Parts: sequence; structure tokens; C-alpha cells
Amino acid sequence: MRQAPVGDDSLLRSRQLGLPHGNMEEMADPLKAIFFDVGNTLLFPDRGTILRSLYRKNVTPSLAQWHAIEREIKNRFDDLVQHGGPVDHGFWRMFYTRLLAEVASEDEALCNQLVEATRHSANWCEIRPGTRESLERLGKRYALAVISNADGKIAAVLERCGIAGCFRSITDSGLVGYEKPHPVIFDVALRDMKVAAEESLYVGDVYSVDYLGATRAGMQAILFDVAGAYRRTDLPRVESLEELEKKLATA
Repeated sequence: MRQAPVGDDSLLRSRQLGLPHGNMEEMADPLKAIFFDVGNTLLFPDRGTILRSLYRKNVTPSLAQWHAIEREIKNRFDDLVQHGGPVDHGFWRMFYTRLLAEVASEDEALCNQLVEATRHSANWCEIRPGTRESLERLGKRYALAVISNADGKIAAVLERCGIAGCFRSITDSGLVGYEKPHPVIFDVALRDMKVAAEESLYVGDVYSVDYLGATRAGMQAILFDVAGAYRRTDLPRVESLEELEKKLATA
């Protein structure tokens, strides 16, 4: 899978310099389309399936632990990606290495199993109540689409979860051959939707992959930050689709 060229900007540098990252109230162009990430944005991991190998060892990490590690790793991962590190696979290896260390079960083979289970799009099937209803309301005002780093099967997962019909286009890195933050995957999705980048908003959960990838492609962007990894930054962010709707209503 091809990745984006490394840039010299970083979340840490932006924090230190106090650089603005834009906000929903200052959109330069009328918004016509919203593109969504899938994992940790529309769908969430089926932890019962993904963590089955841990459960067999009577190790049951709580959701609070999961989110705490997610917050920690996202900040480390953002810096790594901007210095040429691997994207999706790298995040989950870092995540599970940290999780296993916390539960005192450091095991390379087990870590590999957990990473592999997480990378199967079928295991991302938990959907928040009201998701389809929010998408239907947004779809009355904007054209909706998906851009996802996945395994070529994300459309089928969205179909099984009952929300595929909310989108006019579904772009899957497993089919395109480029994964976010590479500009090609954003360009492919924009062409498919026949919409200009500056008239489009991207919603995703990882700064270095989603926010930077989209803004470098000329799109507007906002982070979907359920775990609260970016609460202490000035980045535009929401924690639910309902909050996104409210921000768009006042933009």
C-alpha cells in the first residue's frame, strides 16, 4: 500500500507555535460534500471478537483502558507518521504493544493476532445509536461519501451495518492502492463525487492520517475524537455526529 510523502509539519510544532488549524465557523467556500472515515468515526471495533485471544487468558481490558491507550498512542503515532512511519499497521502494533504491557501479558505472537484481527474490516461493526438518522439528516443538505483505509471490503461492512445507502461514493484504500494520508486516495474520491476539494469536508479520527491528509488535498477537515485524544489542542473536533450536525448548522 502506497503512503504519502513525509511533510515537515507536526502536531507538536503547531502546539508549540500556537498555529491555527481553522474552525468550522471560518469555512472559505460553501460546503457541498462531506466525506467520512469509517473506523472510530462511523463504525467502532467489535472488541469482543478482536480481543477474543485476550479473553481466553482471562484478560478483559475495559473501554476506559482502551480509550486511555488510544489517546496516548495517537499522539505518539501522529509524530511517527509525519517522520515516515507506517500508517494503519503501525498504529495498531503500537496500540497493542502498549495494551499488552499494561495487562502484563507481553507476547509477540499474541500482539500479531490482535493486530491481524483489528485489520479485518468485518470486525468493525459496532454502530452508535442514531448514526443512520444523523447521516440521513446530513444527506438532505450535503452529498455524503466515505474514504477509508481498509481491506477492500468496507462497502460490504457498511451494507451489513445498514448505512451504505447513505453514501453516494465509497472509496476503499484496499481497492485504490493508496491509503490515507496519500493525496491520491482523496483525489480519487473527489473525482468520483465530482466535487471540488475546497467545497468538501473530511471527518476522521487521526490527525496525521485524516486531518493532514485531507487538508493537504485542499479539503476542509474536522476530527471525530471520541476518545478525546485532541481535547487539549485547538484543532476543530467533535465527539459525535450530533455535535457535527450542530457545528455545521451554525457554520
